[in-house]
Amino acid sequence: MSNNIELSIVMPCLNEAETLAICINKAQSFLNKNQIIGEIIIADNGSTDGSISIATSLNAIVINTEQKGYGSALKAGITAAHGKYVIMGDADDSYDFSNIMPYLTELRNGKDLVMGNRFKGGIEKDAMPFLHKYLGNPVLSFIGRLFFKINIGDFHCGLRGFSKKAYETMNLKTSGMEFASEMVVKTKLNNLSIAEVPTKLHKDGRTRAPHLKTWSDGWRHLRFLMLYAPNWLFLYPGILLALIGLLMSIILVINPIEFSNFTLDINTLLYTSAFFLVGIQFIIFYGLTKVFAVENELLPKSNRYNKLFKFINLEKGLIFGFILLIIGVFLSFKGLATWEDTDFGHLDKSTTLRIIIPAITTLQLGIQTILFSFFFSVLGLKK
Repeated sequence: MSNNIELSIVMPCLNEAETLAICINKAQSFLNKNQIIGEIIIADNGSTDGSISIATSLNAIVINTEQKGYGSALKAGITAAHGKYVIMGDADDSYDFSNIMPYLTELRNGKDLVMGNRFKGGIEKDAMPFLHKYLGNPVLSFIGRLFFKINIGDFHCGLRGFSKKAYETMNLKTSGMEFASEMVVKTKLNNLSIAEVPTKLHKDGRTRAPHLKTWSDGWRHLRFLMLYAPNWLFLYPGILLALIGLLMSIILVINPIEFSNFTLDINTLLYTSAFFLVGIQFIIFYGLTKVFAVENELLPKSNRYNKLFKFINLEKGLIFGFILLIIGVFLSFKGLATWEDTDFGHLDKSTTLRIIIPAITTLQLGIQTILFSFFFSVLGLKK
């Protein structure tokens, strides 16, 4: 019988006795009305209010998970699902399970993930807190679209559908509310297809406060998006800082920059050199983060990742690092020779520091390159 199930409807549950029966009845009505062979799974996360008894009495399948968290509950329920397709949604009666045919239609047409869009479908009065509606969801959805080039308008809609095969490809890891963002991001990173359907958000039927915590859960979503986009977190800021630092340093080494009211000289050169080094550190962290994430299956491998190991390896890194060290030593001796010309007496700081600051910067960069090359190779040992 389980082999014939087309659709599994999975609801995460933590003390939803007030609304659980309504959601299950709507889901059963949908399956019966459309003659769909399906199952209803309640992924319970430690309910103590009778939710489990309600689900059992209505012939829903109850899956218990001891690990706390929205993502943990859903992963347990989805893993236990037998359907070819899965539709997940909250059990607080904020989504209408009797009206999920648009999701199933898109799944039958071959889409891997079908997202709801509450901003297109409509949001009832008081159904979404003001901060979530006008700040949290729009900002986080914009960041998701920017970072991952995903053309959807509502990253955090709690009602969504996907094929079981696509879910297994996603290899989701998170356990909290950021599970919702991870699903969308992993769909894109694995080159799976995404569709979006308008979805109406109703005011939930609970009298207690929701489990969602505005600031802490919002931060978890933002943190996830940043950590899964090391190019935005490290690479792009690093390139910007390094270019500004390098160009300004080259100009200041040649000559001070004079304005009508002030002059940028060796003191500024210290800061621009620091900008350059910090930018390079950002870029190094990008490389290390990328290798760590891929080798630990947090991010999928790509052709660009394979090319990275052909372009960067331990031997090339050591050669480049030692060349930088040699340049730094050469500049240091040049600075020493300048001092020797004065019989080790008084120095013209402006002239000398234009040699010493690049010397120190190059020495530091050489050491960083050598250490990065070793660490990069260690992280890539699996490859």
